[in-house]
Amino acid sequence: MGQSTSRRRDDHPQIRPSPQPHPLSSSSSYPLPPPSPPPPPPPPPNYIYPPYPPPCYPTRPSHPIPSPPQQFYTTGSYRYFARPTYPYPPIPPPSNGRWVPPSGSSSSYLPPPLPPPPLPHVEHEKAKTIKNYVNVHKDTIRLEEDESGKDRHLVSFTFDALVDGSMTIHYFAKEEADCNFSGEYPDIMPVRVSFQKGVAQKFRQPSGTGIDLGFFPIDDLSKPSDGYAFPLVISAQASSQSLSVDEPQSQPDSAVRVQITLAVIEKKNDEPYRVKVIKQILWVEGERYELQELFGRSESEPEDDNPGQECVICMGEPRNTAVLPCRHVCMCSECAKALVAQSNKCPICRQPVEKLMEIKDKSGSL
Repeated sequence: MGQSTSRRRDDHPQIRPSPQPHPLSSSSSYPLPPPSPPPPPPPPPNYIYPPYPPPCYPTRPSHPIPSPPQQFYTTGSYRYFARPTYPYPPIPPPSNGRWVPPSGSSSSYLPPPLPPPPLPHVEHEKAKTIKNYVNVHKDTIRLEEDESGKDRHLVSFTFDALVDGSMTIHYFAKEEADCNFSGEYPDIMPVRVSFQKGVAQKFRQPSGTGIDLGFFPIDDLSKPSDGYAFPLVISAQASSQSLSVDEPQSQPDSAVRVQITLAVIEKKNDEPYRVKVIKQILWVEGERYELQELFGRSESEPEDDNPGQECVICMGEPRNTAVLPCRHVCMCSECAKALVAQSNKCPICRQPVEKLMEIKDKSGSL
């Protein structure tokens, strides 16, 4: 029975699983090799695109670069330059009259302005009193028709004379040295007429001694010639004998006193001839003085009867100082000195003051 059983077992062999080796079961076992790395990824596909033309944009007209702004502009014959604008600095804190930059922000403040330039020096002189013995009132000079001839004219005017003397009428004459005159036309002789002393006398050139003004062009009559020859010259001379009685200490040569009036003759359309005085000159003891009017003082009325002649600054003292070159008599001497120390402008016309002339007579007033 036993054999049959073993045979039956051989006839049907059983398949047994092979034992799995254990890496740590015995020393005769070998380790497994490490796994191989994964293959590299395939390269990215290379895509080829056809080229496209660049985009087209609408073209714009090109303009030149603008020039910098003009720094000046011209109006007529004057050129004005632009002034750069600067920001106004903040007001600095008070410092008792001294400029102190603020702490921490000194760069935002400008330095103190420069002081104004000093005022120019103004001379203060006292006028020298000169006695004029003969005075021609220049605003009364007229041209009158001569009864003896057509188109001939005579000279007439009003004058004052403290002594005897003579009047000499020159036409187209030029002033020379030592109070002499030379005429441009030898055929035209000067006319001399004597007079006696007196106030507000009327002078009229003798009839028959007039001049034919129609012979000369109007342009030659209305202005001096290139040689400074004036169309009309009136010379009023005091007599030397009368001066020797009035001034015994004067020398005969130095006692000559002459007032010269230089004038031109104007005419407009059918209007009569008119005399325009250019200047008046006074020769005294060999010295030549040019007479000029003073504005702001009336000599025809006394000071008590002519109010409003006080100094325009203090309103108390009389006016006795003339401002040159504008010739305004408007201040007393003390106010004039104080004025030029602060300003060099005339208080009447605001013109620059170049000189002060203090004018006083024997009584101490103008």
